[in-house]
Amino acid sequence: MTLPFTVTSTDPGSRARRGCMTTAHGVVETPVFMDVGTRATVAHCTPADLAEVGAQVVLGNTYHLMLRPGPEAFRQLGGIHKFMGWSGPVLTDSGGYQIFSLPGARTISEKGARFKGYVDQQMHLLSPERSIEVQTAIGSDIMMVLDVCISSTSDEATTRAAMERTHRWALRSLAARTNPTQALFAIVQGGVLPALRRESAGFLTQQPFDGFAIGGLAVGDTRSEREDVTALSAELLPADRPRYLMGVGTPPDLLEAMLAGVDMFDCIIPTQLASQGTAFTSTGRVRLTRSINVLADERLDVACTCSTCATFSRAYLHHLFKCKEPLGTRLVSIHNLHYYHTLMAESRRAIAAGTFAAYARAQLDAIDRHEHSAIRLGRGVTVSE
Repeated sequence: MTLPFTVTSTDPGSRARRGCMTTAHGVVETPVFMDVGTRATVAHCTPADLAEVGAQVVLGNTYHLMLRPGPEAFRQLGGIHKFMGWSGPVLTDSGGYQIFSLPGARTISEKGARFKGYVDQQMHLLSPERSIEVQTAIGSDIMMVLDVCISSTSDEATTRAAMERTHRWALRSLAARTNPTQALFAIVQGGVLPALRRESAGFLTQQPFDGFAIGGLAVGDTRSEREDVTALSAELLPADRPRYLMGVGTPPDLLEAMLAGVDMFDCIIPTQLASQGTAFTSTGRVRLTRSINVLADERLDVACTCSTCATFSRAYLHHLFKCKEPLGTRLVSIHNLHYYHTLMAESRRAIAAGTFAAYARAQLDAIDRHEHSAIRLGRGVTVSE
């Protein structure tokens, strides 16, 4: 198998599992949160910052990297790891969600998605074969098939059509893979309709993919729907391969999905909320732009060991945001990513100890006292508190 994966522990009180997968650029301990590096950079952070906060995997975006710097640059410059100075594993998504996000500037057919590039204003065709070609040039450790992403509120006929095209594109992506050292994941679709999710998982798991993703969530669904679909989909996926919940999400999302047996996650929330002055802490979210922080000569989070908390006060961070100094966003991004990776490390330890169900419920109870569960938070959706 291109991506050896071993489950090392299971939690007796839930379907959570701890494992490890071996990539060409290192072993990844799961469950894992992957830092989103859309354009070959995680927003506001250097590779050294990522190592400091405990990052294991960086996620790149095929759509954006195809347009700039382009696949030829990666071929000539030695691939994304050398290009961005990151020695750890890299996963590239296929560009399907970005195409979905451009409804007024693209057309989708069986061939693929045709759209006008924002860099050169020229028309481009992103087909399953082209997506794999670009990801091969990028040199990621894990590639994703090109899928058809639609709103989870779409009707059954539209959802089925998108799912069936996703299946056909998955087979074309599999046939287009030329580098056997690069793993390839399929993406289970089907909206919030259980019958379609079962059909999608049943079809894709018959194919020799290295792992499976749960796609099409955080695009119109509620938190309850997202949790139900995630739990159902994870149960349908093979136990011997990684399970990846795409574009989700908040700490409660991660905990609920780990309870359901999901292994991999990504989301821009930690850095995007940091840019708005919002920090995740052990006592709930902190909005650093609020006037209560003007004279707050205290750590951002007394329970945190990151460099931001060890060095700077809430008052100083408040000052940076009020002055619109970029350093504020950088320092809170480091803190938020550290918070996420600490949550994942604690979860792995709890799974190994057989106490994850209790740990997760205690965390969820504490978090839900501070978060607004009715607000959708997923692929770039932000909140106002």
